[in-house]
Amino acid sequence: MVRKPTGRPTSFDIAYAAGVSQPTVSRALRGDRSVSRATRERIEAIARDLNYTVDKNASSLRSQRSNTIALLFFEDPTPDESMINPFFLAMLGSITRAVANRGLDLLISFQRLEDDWHVRYQDSHRADGLILLGYGDWTLYQQRLEQLRRQGTHFARWGSVSSDANGGGTVGSDNQEAGRIAGEHLIERGRNRIAFLGHADTHYPEFASRYEGLGAAIREAGLELDPTLQHDAVTSEAAGYEAGRTLIQSGAQFDAIFAASDLIAIGAMRALAEAGRSVPGDVAVVGFDDIPAASLTRPPLTTVMQDIKGAGERLVDTLLADIEGLPRPDPRLPTRLVIRESTAAT
Repeated sequence: MVRKPTGRPTSFDIAYAAGVSQPTVSRALRGDRSVSRATRERIEAIARDLNYTVDKNASSLRSQRSNTIALLFFEDPTPDESMINPFFLAMLGSITRAVANRGLDLLISFQRLEDDWHVRYQDSHRADGLILLGYGDWTLYQQRLEQLRRQGTHFARWGSVSSDANGGGTVGSDNQEAGRIAGEHLIERGRNRIAFLGHADTHYPEFASRYEGLGAAIREAGLELDPTLQHDAVTSEAAGYEAGRTLIQSGAQFDAIFAASDLIAIGAMRALAEAGRSVPGDVAVVGFDDIPAASLTRPPLTTVMQDIKGAGERLVDTLLADIEGLPRPDPRLPTRLVIRESTAAT
């Protein structure tokens, strides 16, 4: 039923002007993707004309929701004291904008993996749902996610889509395809002994998928994937440096490195420089993430760029779909190779 306008603008007044129901107005002003884009834009325009603002307190009372999303960063080893992966820091802006565009508030918190973060927000009701960035060892983190699911906590996380067999709102890059693209690029540059620095097992499924993609590219080119050229490393410059040194000291022949992250690549490039090996003359190097430091290395680092803007939008949409009981959007985002001097033809 469409109600005629009253004195003070309400969502019913917008519904009357737009010729839609009041629930449709509420969903549209929350950025709910179940409302078509044309209808949502028409409703937003009418709301602006009427100087309508959402009464968050009243809305919360009706829906028993806080209209707040909690963004939880998890500690990662970093060269500074932030303990936050720079890739996730870069994603913060897109998440903040996506939340604001949907008329919601954002609570940001830093968590240590050993803390009981998996129960704290469920018990306090401070947020309607969680966005989780960073996790370390997947096999340990997975146990916490399973507890969140049992509790009925709404969450969306950035990570390996293929590893999330038990369901849950996961958003991530197509890591296997990205690894294949990186491998093809190095092979096109004439490299045929490609090392991989980064874990390649179930503990770090995103890294493992990138390694699988590299292997696919190597085999498609009629070359052999040498497992002795894979060395474990977590996402830090220190780990990349140690993995690079181990690779060099092993005496194995290699003419390229595909690092599972830019930080690993930057550390490996330092190890190569200390050993007197030039980049890209002796060894071509490709990283992953395209963090700001990637363009500042000497030489600038070729890397796989993840869709940071799309990631923020997709994470928020995935969480809201879970809260509203709606179908989740496609979890996988494409990547793009950014070619710089670390893989220049020699």
